[in-house]
Amino acid sequence: MMNDHKTILKNSDWVKGISRHGELIIGFIDSMNIFQEAVYVVVAESDNEELIGKTIPMSLTQVESIPDNETKDAGQLEFLIDLALSTGDKEWFKELSAELNGKKQSVN
Repeated sequence: MMNDHKTILKNSDWVKGISRHGELIIGFIDSMNIFQEAVYVVVAESDNEELIGKTIPMSLTQVESIPDNETKDAGQLEFLIDLALSTGDKEWFKELSAELNGKKQSVN
C-alpha cells in the first residue's frame, strides 16, 4: 500500500499522522484495507491518551511512515512487550525483551 509520499506501507510498519479529530497519532499498522485505502493503526502514543492501546482506522493520506532507524525508547518497548504478551507472540516478545535489556545494560 502507498501513501502520498510513495512509501510502500505494510503490516507492522510504524507510522505517524493526524486523526480525523486532529489528534497526533504514533503507532504501527495492524492491518490494511486496500479497497478503502485505509490502515488500522495500534496507537502507541497520542496527545489523546484515551486512544493509546486502541486500534483506529486511518486513511492512507493521514499517515506517513516512520523510518526503522529511529530507535524505540524504553516506554515504547514496554508497550510493545505488553502487546506481544496479549497477542501470544513469543518470538516478538523475545526480540523486544532482548532489545529492552540491551538498552538497560548500555545505560548501566
